[in-house]
Amino acid sequence: MPATKLHVRKGDRVSILSGKDRGKKGKILRTFPSKNKVLVEGINIVKKHARPTQKVPQGGIREIEAPINSSKVMLICPSCQQPTRIFRRILPDGKKVRGCKKCGEHIDK
Repeated sequence: MPATKLHVRKGDRVSILSGKDRGKKGKILRTFPSKNKVLVEGINIVKKHARPTQKVPQGGIREIEAPINSSKVMLICPSCQQPTRIFRRILPDGKKVRGCKKCGEHIDK
């Protein structure tokens, strides 16, 4: 299965569109393009049962972030601070940039 291109990147601030965390905002920690998923800071917290190890002798139940589908997140524009769709444009020097559909500013500087 070929990797697909996501509309968001690591480090982007995003807003959650649906699910139990709808309306929350967070930063993307990691992307999984082949699975079309993203890992967002503080979003989709799940409980994981961990067996005691040498690193964590206590073991127990840990709460960690789980990946969510990239279609459930919307990029927050750094200029206008609103959730927005993006457009892609090739600049005259050949560089590809993403832009905000609401204010028209380039997101990638």
